[in-house]
Amino acid sequence: MDNAAPTIPSAYNQAGGVSPDWLNKGDNAWEMTASTLVGMQSVPALVILYGSIVKKKWAVNSAFMAFYAFAAVLLCWVGWAYKMSFGEKLIPMWGKAGTTLSYKYLLSQADVPSSAHFHKDGSLETATLTPFFPMASLVYFQFVFAAITLVFFRAWMLFVPLWLTFSYTVGAFSLWGGGFLWQWGVIDYAGGYVIHLSSGVAGFVAAYWVGPRLTKDIERFPPNNVLLMLAGAVASIAVMNTNVCAATSLLVWTCLDVLVFGKPSVIGAVQGMITGLVVITPAAGLVQGWAALVMGIFAGSVPWFTMMVVHKRSSMLQNVDDTLGVFHTHAVAGLVGGLLVGCFAEPTLCNYFLPVLDERGAFYGGIGGTQFGKQITGALFVIAWNVVITCIILNVIKLVIPLRMTAEHLLVGDDAEHGEEACALWGDGEKFDLSKHGALDADIANNGMGDDQRHPTVTL
Repeated sequence: MDNAAPTIPSAYNQAGGVSPDWLNKGDNAWEMTASTLVGMQSVPALVILYGSIVKKKWAVNSAFMAFYAFAAVLLCWVGWAYKMSFGEKLIPMWGKAGTTLSYKYLLSQADVPSSAHFHKDGSLETATLTPFFPMASLVYFQFVFAAITLVFFRAWMLFVPLWLTFSYTVGAFSLWGGGFLWQWGVIDYAGGYVIHLSSGVAGFVAAYWVGPRLTKDIERFPPNNVLLMLAGAVASIAVMNTNVCAATSLLVWTCLDVLVFGKPSVIGAVQGMITGLVVITPAAGLVQGWAALVMGIFAGSVPWFTMMVVHKRSSMLQNVDDTLGVFHTHAVAGLVGGLLVGCFAEPTLCNYFLPVLDERGAFYGGIGGTQFGKQITGALFVIAWNVVITCIILNVIKLVIPLRMTAEHLLVGDDAEHGEEACALWGDGEKFDLSKHGALDADIANNGMGDDQRHPTVTL
């Protein structure tokens, strides 16, 4: 027996060679594949979606904002933000900043050093997370989640790294990286709070500080390409294992549109699909199939009600020009998902994935009611932090760069901001000339509200 081969854990099916004995090639391959699929939700899916869902004159700006954010977040992520989200604890809600660019670090076994969970008496309940793949795979995987998130573009260039550093990292460490909400047992399986609630609240606050669009754009803001918008939305949802909830939400939203407005809307269907994705995100691996269907009903109805009914009756919401409705599709939907996982989290599945053992949703009785309370507390923390930090960031940026475009830029759109157009409607090689292709000076003076006379202009 002395010459018998050493026992190898069942997770490993290779022996010797250049692979370290902790590496599972299957786990690593899937981690990289999953990272790529999630990354496709940002590029190209969000680029296509946001570039298509807005008015033609803003197609380039909206698509470019998503494209720029992907690149900017990646550099910040490997430079300092990853360790602030998943590194050693600095304070209970924040990790220590540090770079991840050392090859020794990237090739070491992945771990989340602050993720160990202890009983009240100090004994270990759940060990530190140590997946069977390298740190490089984990760093990239978490980056693609961080990258999914009418502003003057140059202000946006500053806002992205600042919001990532001072807002996203706090939520990520608190809920995922071993911070106080993780240790307490607040559930967020894949980003309902960390990504959607935080970005939805931040987007709404930003819309308040930037101010509304021109009156003519508020009154009529059709998507420039409904088919591409639909393609962008489908690419986002197809890579996530949330089809039941998303499909149910889409159908519920469409049925409500038909019942109330008398006709189905493609834009409404896309909104319903997005809210389905958002609602299931905090619960994706922790609820049963029937619960995903029930959550889909809530996903298609609650954000629809807040968008179509509450928004129109609330003076506070009316005062904020939330162009794409992110408050409803992300903030409201993220909150609904986070609360519903506190109702439907299945005990056995919770023990597979969560650091605090024996957690369960309120539907399963026992201590489930406590879990619902934890979800409420976690949501309140994320909302409050993002309101305060987003306000501070935008007011600091405003000291350096205007948050809002000029009236002329708002009227013209992409060509004024970038010198480019998504689809040029004039001569080949001809530059945009406001006197030839745009509105008259009277339109600019009236914030885009000229008289009803038709001018020989191109309407963007």
